[in-house]
Amino acid sequence: MLEQLLIFTRGGLILWTCKELGNALRGSPIDTLIRSCLLEERSGSASYNYDAPGASYTLKWTFHNDLGLVFVAVYQRILHLLYVDDLLSMVKKEFSEIYDPKRTSYNDFDDIFQQLKKEAEARAEEMKKSKQVGKPMNNNLARKLGNVQNGNMDRGNKKKSGGEPGNDRDGDNSKGHPLENGDISNNHIGKGEANMKVKNNGKENGVSNTGAFDVNKLQKLRSKGGKKTETVSNKVSKEEPKKITKKNRVWDDSPKEAKLDFTDPGSENVEQQHMSVVAADQGESMMDKEEIVSSDSESESEEEETSKDNKVDGKKKGGWFSSMFQSIAGKANLENSDLEPALKALKDRLMTKNVYVSALTLNDRWQAEEIAEKLCESVASSLEGKRLASFTRVSSTVQAAMEDALTRILTPRRSIDILRDVHAAKEQGKPYVVVFVGVNGVGKSTNLAKVAYWLQQHNVNVMMAACDTFRSGAVEQLRTHARRLQIPIFEKGYEKDPAIVAKEAIQEASRNGSDVVLVDTAGRMQDNEPLMRALSKLIYVNSPDLILFVGEALVGNDAVDQLSKFNQKLGDLSPSPDPRLIDGILLTKFDTIDDKVGAALSMVYISGAPVMFVGCGQSYTDLKKLNVKSIVKTLLK
Repeated sequence: MLEQLLIFTRGGLILWTCKELGNALRGSPIDTLIRSCLLEERSGSASYNYDAPGASYTLKWTFHNDLGLVFVAVYQRILHLLYVDDLLSMVKKEFSEIYDPKRTSYNDFDDIFQQLKKEAEARAEEMKKSKQVGKPMNNNLARKLGNVQNGNMDRGNKKKSGGEPGNDRDGDNSKGHPLENGDISNNHIGKGEANMKVKNNGKENGVSNTGAFDVNKLQKLRSKGGKKTETVSNKVSKEEPKKITKKNRVWDDSPKEAKLDFTDPGSENVEQQHMSVVAADQGESMMDKEEIVSSDSESESEEEETSKDNKVDGKKKGGWFSSMFQSIAGKANLENSDLEPALKALKDRLMTKNVYVSALTLNDRWQAEEIAEKLCESVASSLEGKRLASFTRVSSTVQAAMEDALTRILTPRRSIDILRDVHAAKEQGKPYVVVFVGVNGVGKSTNLAKVAYWLQQHNVNVMMAACDTFRSGAVEQLRTHARRLQIPIFEKGYEKDPAIVAKEAIQEASRNGSDVVLVDTAGRMQDNEPLMRALSKLIYVNSPDLILFVGEALVGNDAVDQLSKFNQKLGDLSPSPDPRLIDGILLTKFDTIDDKVGAALSMVYISGAPVMFVGCGQSYTDLKKLNVKSIVKTLLK
């Protein structure tokens, strides 16, 4: 049974709902569809599944792009209604005829909808009956064919058994039947011929085997090789006890060896006196500088595209005059065949910029997906049926739609103003906690120091927490950054529980009045379950305000795989029923990838987390915001 059918505009104004259905939907499937699918450029999919407590819905939709209308049908997933697609297309056709932009209520559409629903249900029932009637007919045909084949087999056996007794060896069956081209068909072979063929095959095999390698020889060689390996292994086993490992010499007066842990800051007082504070000489952070995007290259690329499209349209549509006439007069409605050439070119362009993922993602529906193809399908669904304006080309219309789609994806859906959140937490009397997570060697500690330097410039009291108790030298590295930036650091050495260290650091920050606590964690691969479990525990125990995933832009789609599996492990291993996932992304080494910026789009598309910081150098000032216009321009260049 159909649960609900809605008609609303792209602006969010609900024009009509089926009052007779009137079923109260559990949860908010329509809002989730708009937020997770339509606004995220996933509208090219056929359906969307929504799970709510006590109910599971399937949502299907269609667009009227020329009028800006959205038609959505909701039904129970277990029912598998066959008439929904047909009903949506009929409702779209009938409602578009009575639609008026100045009109807000359509109560007269109720009777039309009931008639359309009855027709769609009747057609679905006819299809079911035809399938059910067709199945036994196919079985009867199969039985008849089987009987015919059995009859032919019986007749053939009768012909063979009913032959003359003298024809077993030299009869007519052994002779071939002449064909039209003079060849002889030797379909029936007598016993004598079969025996002769076996003998001939044996002779031929014997002749061919004289020049080939003998299998017996191969077995002998294998046995010899086995004996040799056995003797070699025996020799090695005999020689092994002779090996004596060298032991460290122990002197009588020497004290016992202490554990190698140089986390005591007392031994570095001498170095601290000679270190100069370099934070004041670094200059202004690039986070506070606005990046200007030039429009010269955009005009050049548009000219190149128009020249290419002129050539393509001239070949396909009969010369430049027809294409020019179409661009001046406009096209009635854009069809899928009109959009395919431009979308294929855009897809290839996005693929060259690393806009692709073949990793296991958060949801099984998006496993092994190709993001470039999904984007093109979404753009096609938003343009199909739309009227092409005068003096515009299909390629420019498609590119403008793709540019809007990419901008919507990369633009954060929530506020990422960390400074405002820090001041809000300060008013509540608690420190703002940021946890940096990621795989090994991506630059978590270095970029943590960059974020600390940027916060310092805005008069924010920062404290570092050395929670990487696994890697040797991690505490010393973070201490060096803290000394250079004149920032307090909380450390407990190695082989400690990082969750407890982070908790004590937050308590210390609240005592000494620190505004922000930057928590450094150990690098771990996304498949290392013990370390991922420890990270999940750290997040569960301390409830940080922001979880930043640090990933390399240089590795391309491997970073997408790392991010998706980090999210998956944090959700699976967390003891909380509502686990915390990645809140934001920090992309490092962004200055090394030239125009291969597609990994940023792929990571945002898969996780929904925004790119909050971009590392573009080795100094403390080389940290900046992601310029969405620049990324979109690079992707479409």
